[in-house]
Amino acid sequence: MNREKTIIRTSIIGILGNILLVGFKATVGFIAGSISIIMDALNNLTDALSSVITIIGTKLSNKKPDRKHPFGHGRVEYITSTLIGALILFAGGMAIYESILSIIDYFKNGTMPDYKPVSLFIIGGAILIKVSIGIYFKIMGKKVESDALKASGTDALWDSVLSTATLVGAIFAFTLNWYVEGYLGILIGLFILKSGIGVLKEAISSIIGERYDTEETKQIIEDISNVPGVKEAYDLILNSYGHKKNIGSVHVGVDSKLTAVEVQTIERMITAMMYTKYNTIMTVGIYADNVDSEDSRKIRASLSQLLKNNKNILQMHGFFVETDQKLCNFDLVVSFDEKEPEAMIMGIQKELEKQYPEYTFIINLDKDYSLS
Repeated sequence: MNREKTIIRTSIIGILGNILLVGFKATVGFIAGSISIIMDALNNLTDALSSVITIIGTKLSNKKPDRKHPFGHGRVEYITSTLIGALILFAGGMAIYESILSIIDYFKNGTMPDYKPVSLFIIGGAILIKVSIGIYFKIMGKKVESDALKASGTDALWDSVLSTATLVGAIFAFTLNWYVEGYLGILIGLFILKSGIGVLKEAISSIIGERYDTEETKQIIEDISNVPGVKEAYDLILNSYGHKKNIGSVHVGVDSKLTAVEVQTIERMITAMMYTKYNTIMTVGIYADNVDSEDSRKIRASLSQLLKNNKNILQMHGFFVETDQKLCNFDLVVSFDEKEPEAMIMGIQKELEKQYPEYTFIINLDKDYSLS
């Protein structure tokens, strides 16, 4: 499936469907004198605009890398979702504003919309169309992993709820001459605002940079660890530059006796696997683990005992002892729950220096990029 063509085709269907709804609802709204239906039509117009934004964003995100943007333009899709979230907020705000004006007008002038039976059927049909558009967008958004399509689908489904409230208000006005549409409009407007805030939060979080899915990172670490010659994989960092456009780095532990050619073979196998299986350009750092000497085994055993009861130490790796220079170097991955990681590292270092005063200990503090 061509992802770009699917997103554009889905968006065009949304544009055509929403323009059709704008025509129906605007006609009914002006004839009946219903501000809620007219605002509903305006809301559908903003939905059509969001689909146009999705098409533009998809086209821009698929532009080839250039000198100024060597990682490509994939993150444009996140900006697209942000704009759609802003449109949802606008629609919710306008629904509340116009509903308040409608309530004021009712109490001031006793204005009631004049619905005809055919108007109710048209509104009901419009709701079914809108629900269908929303579900279709959500399904296609999940299928091609498009946040913009999923956001538009969410917006469409909330619009159908707003239209349902409009229909309920119209039925009460037509059958009992009760005025309720303004109050329903405010209530639904608040729900639309909540939805828009959710879409914005998700889009902005993606722009800032989120932790990758834990299960996927575990699988990646397992796959790298299974490469012949790799003892362990750690320090996995992944950065997304759009749909299936990732750049990352990882450290792997290897036997300290390997030759440069053997190390390079391992590195090439990892980068090839990451590119073909995970669409990721990967940089590989090599750590040589050594526990051959008596000192290295003793120090490692002491270190393991020190770390055993510390729940905020998630991992120790890169352990290397240079017996000639009396130097020990290793990395500790510390949980974000630890309030004073530097002080904790300092305490571990002092304890090791107390046990092995002849050694210098260099402890590198690593952040929890992908473990938890």
